[in-house]
Amino acid sequence: MKYVQQAMDTNWVAPLGPNVDEFENELSRFTGSPNVAALSSGTAAIHLALIILRVKREDEVICSSFTFSASANPIVYEGAVPVFIDSETQTWNFSPPHLEEAIKDRMKKGKKPKAIIAVHLYGQCAKINEMTEIANRFEIPVIEDAAESLGSTYQKKHSGTFGKIGCLSFNGNKIITTSGGGALMSEEKWIVEKAKFLSTQARENAPHYEHKEIGFNYRMSNILAGIGRGQMEVLPLRIQQRRKIYQNYVEQLSAISEISFLPEMEGTFSNRWLTCILIDKNSKVSREDIRVELEKENVDARPFWKPMHLQPVFKDYPYYGSGVSDDLFERGLCLPSGSNLEESDQAMICELIRKMF
Repeated sequence: MKYVQQAMDTNWVAPLGPNVDEFENELSRFTGSPNVAALSSGTAAIHLALIILRVKREDEVICSSFTFSASANPIVYEGAVPVFIDSETQTWNFSPPHLEEAIKDRMKKGKKPKAIIAVHLYGQCAKINEMTEIANRFEIPVIEDAAESLGSTYQKKHSGTFGKIGCLSFNGNKIITTSGGGALMSEEKWIVEKAKFLSTQARENAPHYEHKEIGFNYRMSNILAGIGRGQMEVLPLRIQQRRKIYQNYVEQLSAISEISFLPEMEGTFSNRWLTCILIDKNSKVSREDIRVELEKENVDARPFWKPMHLQPVFKDYPYYGSGVSDDLFERGLCLPSGSNLEESDQAMICELIRKMF
């Protein structure tokens, strides 16, 4: 409220302003990325990343299949072709062997991919070393979709800072929110400066309105950035709360052999954005049985992301995989994980689940 009130008192209510500058500085200090642009959404960040990397019509862009559609939609905005990659079983993020298979096959067909969009799902970092080695070998830039993993680290380095461009989201369901918003990060200053330019309608430096490129209204407002500044002050606490919620679920449900959890891989630290459970293939109780039973008690649990290659809108695009993400979708459930989840409510949820088994 303090930062929002400052914006109102000084009449900085439009895009840009002191809160935007400070929010970018605070994100930079937290993640270690030297250059940050605060934007209207994480989707806008991915879209601008593709434009900056010169993705054009009919180009191909590799993308995780097991993700939310906002990871893939910007590829189609540019008239490019998404090439979807299956998951692997350890992190549930995209499979390095299938990534290499896809690159080699697309090149054999005369289409070297222009970029790779790698998602860090549910707060768990992907296999970054393997991914980076493949991307570097074929000289394909990586865009990290770190929308769900702010505060997660791989070998003590923050997600979103490994690729050429990192993208964050501050949508209402993320670990911190600006109501609606996102950010683009890069080690390279020119990339972020270009993102800021394009996101303010690509207006040239002239006394009149001069435009040499197509621009977008993608910049964050000073009021929303004020919300973000307040949220940055509690981000470490939010991560601590989410990790505690995860641990409570593990302790209360670990006796059920048919339930497993997304592990924290060695060398990684997860913000545990959502606590997700996987139901054994041979269990008499299905993911859907649990979801419906919880729904009867007004508890909102949701299936995992439906893979993009199974979505009607993307079904005709290339896909490389072995059905891992299909299986995760069929057996996976996201449990209530909001930072303000009361322990008594969590205990009730666990009791309902235990009774079913």
